[in-house]
Amino acid sequence: MSARPDRTPLTRAFFDRPVIEVAPDLLGRTLVRRTTQGPLELRVTEVEAYEGEADPGSHAYRGRTARNASMFGPAGHAYVYFIYGMWFSLNLVCGPPDHASGVLIRAGEITLGADLARKRRLSARSDIELAKGPARLATALDIDRTLDGTDLCAGPDAPLSLLTGIQTHSDQVSTGPRTGVGGEGAVHPYRYWITHDPTVSPYRAHAPRRRST
Repeated sequence: MSARPDRTPLTRAFFDRPVIEVAPDLLGRTLVRRTTQGPLELRVTEVEAYEGEADPGSHAYRGRTARNASMFGPAGHAYVYFIYGMWFSLNLVCGPPDHASGVLIRAGEITLGADLARKRRLSARSDIELAKGPARLATALDIDRTLDGTDLCAGPDAPLSLLTGIQTHSDQVSTGPRTGVGGEGAVHPYRYWITHDPTVSPYRAHAPRRRST
């Protein structure tokens, strides 16, 4: 029989560590999203770490902007951004203020509220695909820019929070390059996932944009 997930909330101290320590430690944790329609919960199965202004792959690499301001705040807050003019992605801010490091939540298994997620993800062929990728995850959990800056450690009524869940042992974790990151940032093995978990998204290498002629 598998262990029951621990319902203890993660504290701010959990997030106030180097991002490459926090990222693999998030695997197996429970992300809680509270909506007006009801709660949803997700077991985190895939993440990526971004080291702020020192990381060429990070949104904070060129400094603070209106878009990435939440990354420079205290640990344990959400950074939600809009990408390709279509999709949202959820990141968790880590480390000390002004360091701008964070973890992208790439994929997971919906463990509560799948009925709500299915209504938002009508194209999913099965529940395995409900949150298989960062845009799908945000859509399934009704995450958008209104949640940018949310304090994940604000208590049981917060719209987003993290519970201890089931900690994943290091021998169950795989690591490799981040999806779609090119240039100098492509060399960092900062993508972490639960080995062989079916909800993990497929890896795609960076594809340079072609200039129109």
